Amino acid sequence: MIYTVTFNPSLDYIVSVDNFEVGKVNRTNTELMFPGGKGINVSMVLKNLGFESMALGFMAGFTGKEIVRLLSTKQINSNFIEVAEGISRINVKLRSNEESEINGMGPAIGKADIDKLYSQLDELKSGDILVLAGSIPSVMPESMYMDIMKYLEGKDLKIVVDATKDLLLNVLEYKPFLIKPNNHELGEIFGVKLETKEDVIPYAKKMQEKGARNVLVSMAGEGALLVTEDGQVFESNPPKGKVKNSVGAGDSMVAGFLAGYISSNDFEKAFYMGLCTGSASAFSDYFATKEEVSELLKQFGKESYLQ
Repeated sequence: MIYTVTFNPSLDYIVSVDNFEVGKVNRTNTELMFPGGKGINVSMVLKNLGFESMALGFMAGFTGKEIVRLLSTKQINSNFIEVAEGISRINVKLRSNEESEINGMGPAIGKADIDKLYSQLDELKSGDILVLAGSIPSVMPESMYMDIMKYLEGKDLKIVVDATKDLLLNVLEYKPFLIKPNNHELGEIFGVKLETKEDVIPYAKKMQEKGARNVLVSMAGEGALLVTEDGQVFESNPPKGKVKNSVGAGDSMVAGFLAGYISSNDFEKAFYMGLCTGSASAFSDYFATKEEVSELLKQFGKESYLQ
């Protein structure tokens, strides 16, 4: 089973406004509302690709209940811990001449709530996959990812970490199965600017030296590359298409990679599934569907990957 953890899920309220003007009344021309958060995004894309998962994390108040309800309507399994104080956040995303975002705070997660999460993690079995994705709320220990990986050390789990800076660096000694920085995040860790795949490869290998087993680096319009634990390097430009929405593309890449790996135990298949799933989400108004991913795989002669 795949488990995803979203510490601070949200209701994403996405509105489009023609020629937004500051300080004036603006009217929307489209409105969308979705459950959000990086782990939740991974679960939703996995579902689109035909793979079940269990979404874990924290929720609170009427917004938390709505997040759970929306996931249920999409037939996505969840087991969120209900927090007594506060409400799950609402993130407003404004699409106009420029994209702007206002992100909410989230509920007051306490030690007792965190202990409940550890009890849930005790239920993970040998061979399960755990996805830790996104930022840590300010009310939680900054070492949360590292603490979880230390707690689970010795279990036969594949742990995926999609985080930045110290959150990512601190887990490497516990040998995560997969990490997925983008090229800018990877460069920031080492204090360098990484613009080409040739630039990225040696620094992806440095992350392996620090403990990461497989390193998948997303590079937006430049595509992606994967450095594997058995010494292979896969790289590719992205498939052709028009970018509509970059939100969740990285999470979609993680979901696609896992779908490809689970179904084949093959890193090349996982890489191209990740690349095309991330791109399919970027080319659509919401998240990639199986059909959209299949169409993009055809550009690389890999359409058999989804059969």
